[in-house]
Amino acid sequence: MARLVALYKTPKDKVAFDKYYFETHVPIAQKLPGLKKFEVSQGAVGSPAGDPGIHRIAILHFDDMAAIQAAFASAEGQATVADVGVFAPDPGAVQILLFETRQI
Repeated sequence: MARLVALYKTPKDKVAFDKYYFETHVPIAQKLPGLKKFEVSQGAVGSPAGDPGIHRIAILHFDDMAAIQAAFASAEGQATVADVGVFAPDPGAVQILLFETRQI
């Protein structure tokens, strides 16, 4: 399996961010070809070191890295990427991490 993790920094207006994210962005991202599972953090995001400055975390599950690449090369993937610029336009507002996983 492979994962895409999106870490969204705390926005100025959390209510507006969440409204747009859940009503507009999530439905767009759910159309990604090859997407197996879509998880989103609920409630506050914490850290043992204190406030991490992260408001929302999304974890998208795919079969492998090739599936992630294919998903974001598609029209649905391009729409998803373009939409991030609408609700998280500031540089550094979102950090994207990609990785393969294995069960231990």
